[in-house]
Parts: sequence; structure tokens; C-alpha cells
Amino acid sequence: MPYTPGTGIDILARVIGQKLSEKLNVAVVVDNRPGASGNIGTEAASKAAPDGYTLLATASTLVTNVAVQKSVPYDPAKGFTPIGPCAIGNLALVVHPSVPARSVKELIALAKARPGELNYASPGSGTPHHLAAELFKLHFGVNVTHVPYKGTAGAVTDLLGGQVQMMFLPVHVALTQVQSGKLRMLAAGGSNRSPVTPDIPSLADEGITDIDVDIWYAFLGPPGLPKEQVTLLNNQINAILRDPEVRDTLLKQGLNPLPGAPEDLSRMIATDLERWTRVVRAAKIEAD
Repeated sequence: MPYTPGTGIDILARVIGQKLSEKLNVAVVVDNRPGASGNIGTEAASKAAPDGYTLLATASTLVTNVAVQKSVPYDPAKGFTPIGPCAIGNLALVVHPSVPARSVKELIALAKARPGELNYASPGSGTPHHLAAELFKLHFGVNVTHVPYKGTAGAVTDLLGGQVQMMFLPVHVALTQVQSGKLRMLAAGGSNRSPVTPDIPSLADEGITDIDVDIWYAFLGPPGLPKEQVTLLNNQINAILRDPEVRDTLLKQGLNPLPGAPEDLSRMIATDLERWTRVVRAAKIEAD
């Protein structure tokens, strides 16, 4: 686990790990090794023995790190054995109530009418929140100023105070503030609506079909993991994700279960690597 406890993928790893332990009758330990934007734990997993006893639970930052950072100690496509995707974390586009826009189209029109005047927050350069906003800007050709923070808390505080006007936030992080009227949610989810906010349109619903800003979560093994191990683990994890109790637990955390095959994960990695490398180059993004 290359991130700190309490993150989306950490929650997934602990829920699935407990069920795996019960199904396989073995102890499953979540070993948090955060640091260097996830690179420390990711590198450790890539160098583990390919025996099926060490897995990497990670997010799409596995790929975005490669796009943003000058060098990373692993290859996301060749340095691991894909086991399968496990969930999607939807991002929501939210604005401060002072922004006179009640839809994505109205926000775009406002940004074009007032180039450079609107600001958007992110927890730091190179984060999924930042990349999502830059992809949004590139798609519509709008000039919105990036204000990076050292983490989500400061960014959300200033968004609530109106010092910045908009932000991409995980749905479950934004929802409480939206329900209290402190923020307005214009869209939630890229290709599909978030199951947490079914009444809020996705970006695709708004006619934006080529922007997928959602965060995916997945399991991978070290390179060379035998096919029978991959099949066993994939089947067990997919069965866990289809369990109604597990599904309800994850949905309450804003995580949409996504059972799938190793080939699905391989395609997701390849697609994201192309997309985010293009966005990073076009927007001249550099990691903090």
C-alpha cells in the first residue's frame, strides 16, 4: 500500500484483504509504505518475489506519476502483472455558490467571458485534481488559473471561503459541503454518473464524452506472476467485489466497485498513460 491509511485505495485494500483472508485461509496484511507520491511502496512491490504473496494495491496515480515526474523507479505497463481493477472513485466538479453558473455549460461560458479571472484549487501540482482541471481547460480552451495547495484540506478551506472559485474533488469529500449549501456540484463522474449522486449529471451527460477524470483503483503483482496465481486472485477479488455487503460498504465511501479482468486493467493503464502524458505536455505540468 504505497499511500497512507484512510485513503480510498487503503480502504479498498483493508475491506478486500479481510475477505481474502477468510476465503484463502491465510493472513493478509496491509503494509503502508507511503512517500515520494507513492513511488516508495510501488517500487518495493515491483521488486517482490512473483509468488502471489505480495500484491500492490494502487490507484491511477501509478500512471499519472510517470506522466508528471521526470523519472520513476518502475514501468507501469511492463513492471507489473495486472490482476484486475477493483473500483472507480468519481471526481466532482464543484464551484463556490458565488459563481453565477449552475451547469457545466454556464461555467464554460463564464470562463470564456472572464478569461484568467476564475481560479481553481488543487492539493498540489500533478495530483488527479490538478490533471482533471487541466484536461477540462484544454478541452474547452478556457483560461482558468491554477492555485496549488499543500494538500486537500487547505484547498477546500479556501474554496469554501470563496478565495478560489472551483475545484475537482472526490464525490464523497464534496458531498457534505454540497448538501449544506456551501458548494454547488455541477457534474460528478466522467463517463458515467456517480452512484453516490445519481441526480447529478456526469460530464458525459453534459456532452463532454472525451473527458474521463475519474480515479481508478486496482491490484497488481510483481512481474512474472504465474497465470494460475493471477486467475485465482482475480476470481477471488471479483467475487468479493460482487458481494452486496462489500458493495454497500464501498459505495458509502464514494467508491464504485469495478470487477474486471487483467486485460481490462492493462487497457486502462495504456489509455491513461497516453491521455495524461498528452495533457501534462500540453499544460507544461511539473510535480511539486
